[in-house]
Amino acid sequence: MQLSDHLSPENVVLDLAVASKRELIVKLSDLASKRTGLEASVIAAALTSRENLGSTGIGQGIAIPHAIVEGVSDCLCLFVRLAKPLDFEAVDEVPVDVVVLLLSPPADQRQNLNLLSCIARRLRNDEATDAVRSAGTPEEAYILLTRD
Repeated sequence: MQLSDHLSPENVVLDLAVASKRELIVKLSDLASKRTGLEASVIAAALTSRENLGSTGIGQGIAIPHAIVEGVSDCLCLFVRLAKPLDFEAVDEVPVDVVVLLLSPPADQRQNLNLLSCIARRLRNDEATDAVRSAGTPEEAYILLTRD
C-alpha cells in the first residue's frame, strides 16, 4: 500500500493555526467535510469518540487522529502541519505539530489498519518527518511524504 493512493496534494495543509486539541479536531472535521460531503459534526463526533479511547498522538510530535465513519466511501487522508505545536496528550507528552487525519469506511477495517501502519512507518522515519516539518509548500510536503 502506498500513501499516495489515499493522500492527494490538495489534502496537504501547512501552518494551520489552532490553539487546542478540540479546535484542531473541529478544523480537521471541517476540512474533511468539504472533501467527503459529510457533515463536519458527524466527523468531529467520530474523531472525538476515538480520542476518548486514548490519544492518537504517537510520539515525536506526531498525531494520527483516525476514525471509522459511516458514509465515507473510501479512505481519506489529510496531512496538516501546525503553525505552532500543541498539547495532544501524546504518549511521550511532546507537543504535536505533524498531524495526519485518516477517515475510513466501516466496510474495510483491514485497509484502515494497513493505511495507519503505512502512515506511522513513514512518519517514524526521522529524515522524512524533519523534511516535511521544513517543507516550503504543500506540494513539496506531498512529495516528501509520498516518495518511496
